[in-house]
Amino acid sequence: MAALQTETIAKQVRVPVGSVASLWRYPVKSMIGEELDASSITERGLIGDRAYALVDQVPGKIASAKNPRKWGKLFDFQASLTDAPRIGEKMPNVRITLPDGKLVTGGQPEADSLLSEALGVKVKLVTSSLEKPSYEEYWPDIEGLAKRNTVTEELMPPQTFFDAAVVHILTMGTLDRLHELYPEGRFEARRFRPNIVIAPSTPVKDFAENDWVNRTLILGEEVRLKVTSHCTRCVMTTLPQGDLPHDLGILRTAVHYNRVIVGVYASVEKGGHVERGDDAWIE
Repeated sequence: MAALQTETIAKQVRVPVGSVASLWRYPVKSMIGEELDASSITERGLIGDRAYALVDQVPGKIASAKNPRKWGKLFDFQASLTDAPRIGEKMPNVRITLPDGKLVTGGQPEADSLLSEALGVKVKLVTSSLEKPSYEEYWPDIEGLAKRNTVTEELMPPQTFFDAAVVHILTMGTLDRLHELYPEGRFEARRFRPNIVIAPSTPVKDFAENDWVNRTLILGEEVRLKVTSHCTRCVMTTLPQGDLPHDLGILRTAVHYNRVIVGVYASVEKGGHVERGDDAWIE
């Protein structure tokens, strides 16, 4: 009886916030990823997300576009998995499209040398098995940033290639609000590299997800995500990719109007299947 009452109360406090507009997976850290129609979500987020990374073989640090002076070219590389990943099975190989259009597949003998040649740095393609992964991050000279015009070393959770959390969530309302504040900027989801983009059920031009921290986002029939923190943005949002131009105004707008925050991070309370169009609630 008590369990039934608890379930009833939980349902009563659910607030609809919209639906899943898009899903994104980035098989190789800091490379362009792939948009999905559906995905399994495990305790490590969308299956196959950040499954691989490049390691700079000299200092041993993870290659990250957060230090664009060295790794900005990574946004010219496109990564996708060679097959659909399945829970409990070995991760499929990754297929990387180089800037010149050539294809490199993880596991082929010359993969590391081809990637090294394309980047001009000796690198190795690795899976997320390192005990103490770290990367370098450049902080641009923008007023309002705590660190300016400096490079720092940042640690990552062991055996992952995530910066802070396994799931990154963003709402279309936030993108619309930022564009309203800076009409010249192209505030497209791909600039911010989210995993899950939520479209509001009614028109909203606001930073709605700012209020979701310490609450639970429910997607479809199965998935429950615990929102753990705001997502503080970095120089990557300003970098060119595809037809998106270099634009420091993107980060500057987030700094001036929303404390450098765009989106939120989450852990996985309950995994499951999620797909485009699934309803979303916050409780």
